[in-house]
Amino acid sequence: MNNNDIMRRLKYALNTTDQEIVKLFGLVGMDITEDQVKSFVVKEGDAEYKVAGDKILNGMLDGLIIAKRGKRDGESGTPEISSRPMTNNAILKKLRIAFSLKEDDMLEVFRLSGFVMSRSEVSALCRREGQHNYREMGDQGLRNFLAGLTKKLGG
Repeated sequence: MNNNDIMRRLKYALNTTDQEIVKLFGLVGMDITEDQVKSFVVKEGDAEYKVAGDKILNGMLDGLIIAKRGKRDGESGTPEISSRPMTNNAILKKLRIAFSLKEDDMLEVFRLSGFVMSRSEVSALCRREGQHNYREMGDQGLRNFLAGLTKKLGG
């Protein structure tokens, strides 16, 4: 999955407007316009389509975390947005943080999409890369998680 697909699926899962997504970017100090958001969430091949880089997706996810959970204790100003490549596991972790999902909640989200996972598999996806039981999440797993999240949120 590319970043644009993820942003589009998140927009529908949240059942939100382009203007509200602009506000998410504003929470992390990114100056993104509604037109830019539209160009990131339209289907590939559309004349307005623009590729969303990792920094854009990271900014949206970090803004979502701040909108749902607030800033970290003791943090002031705008957080630094990483431009590191986004992996499916990192996206899953950020969504887990934003929606305060526990292991049982994550299992339910996967189950809602028809994707059956065990506790140990979910735990392995949320581990740090390089740890003994770390497991890389594939595109299909992330696609199913986003579909289940859409159902859970009623988007």
